[in-house]
Amino acid sequence: MFKFKNFTGGAYATNCFFVEAPEGNILFDAPDGADEHFAGDRVDLLVLTHGHWDHVADAAAVKRRHGCPVVCHPDTKPMIAEEDFFERHGFPLRIVPVEPDGLVTEGAAQDFLGLKLDVLEVPGHCPGSLCFFEPEARILIGGDVLFCGGVGRWDLPGGDGGLLLRGIREKILVLPEDTEVWPGHGPPTTVGAEAISNSFLNSN
Repeated sequence: MFKFKNFTGGAYATNCFFVEAPEGNILFDAPDGADEHFAGDRVDLLVLTHGHWDHVADAAAVKRRHGCPVVCHPDTKPMIAEEDFFERHGFPLRIVPVEPDGLVTEGAAQDFLGLKLDVLEVPGHCPGSLCFFEPEARILIGGDVLFCGGVGRWDLPGGDGGLLLRGIREKILVLPEDTEVWPGHGPPTTVGAEAISNSFLNSN
């Protein structure tokens, strides 16, 4: 049984997901407000899908409160470890910096506190964007890659629309049709529904 709860926080209504793993609890992403929302829970691991500000705003606070390790893709590291990263790229945003405790790259059946997840690297929205697929429950924690009726924007620094769409088609649409996608924004969807009706995937 895949037990989870979600929270939506921050100015951009960013989703994060708290998942019970066999050896502890995992929080995927940390938008503004996540630290306070999960203050009464135990977070044993924070996993970041990518480094955009709205997904990492509370990363340092979560780590400080729970003493949990933070893991992310190597390309995400400077986005969370450098306080002025976003300012240097033209955005009036600062974060409380946090050093990742581990780095994650693409690979099958990786162990996250006893939970085996296939890690898919799908850049294009953001360098180092990761999706996490649980094959038994057929759930994809997708970050800002694929949405209900949409895909991640690619007009931010490091964005590449062609790379994003190709990654979605080659790595996500090949998953079982009934795979439930938990996106970084908006409601959940399924791989099958997006393969049929998502205009971004059917017009290019």
